[in-house]
Amino acid sequence: MEMILASASPRRARLLADLGLTFRIVPSAFNERHPKRPAEPARLAEALALGKAREVADRLGSGLVIGADTIVILDGLILEKPENAEDAHQMLRALSGKWHLVYTGIALVRAESADTSLSHACTRVKFRDLTETEIEAYVNSGDPMDKAGAYGIQGLGAILVEKIEGCYTNVVGLPLSRLVCMLRDWGIDPLEPWK
Repeated sequence: MEMILASASPRRARLLADLGLTFRIVPSAFNERHPKRPAEPARLAEALALGKAREVADRLGSGLVIGADTIVILDGLILEKPENAEDAHQMLRALSGKWHLVYTGIALVRAESADTSLSHACTRVKFRDLTETEIEAYVNSGDPMDKAGAYGIQGLGAILVEKIEGCYTNVVGLPLSRLVCMLRDWGIDPLEPWK
């Protein structure tokens, strides 16, 4: 069965490719409207992932579609992708020296039958105390501009992070250990070639 990643994120594509799976990318056109202060961030992340996967599955009509959505929560508030450099500055100042939560919802949708599977991961992340000079330099790098919470842990943004509790790849955008468990439930095992 063909596997489809319903995401334009190069980070998610790279993580999925690292599992040795064959897939194609079909970005979702799902409208991601949601509250700024969600009562249940985990359920919201799952719902957004499912919306993305279903939109692509409905459009294609066949294949196993993987949808994912990552949200960053600081003091109960979602930190979106920054709209501009000043927005990125404000987010990074707010994150400086604090713990926050990163949720990624995962949805699998079998297009032919509309069978679905949902899960999520949550990771606690602590930023070290950042100077204004560091924030300015990081924003000037351009790295924060396409990332929820205005940082990416897998690149230059790694220098902002003091510690994490939980899944690292969840913070990148796709919790691989959780995804592999879900795929195995559907008869797909990335380790099968080596067994």
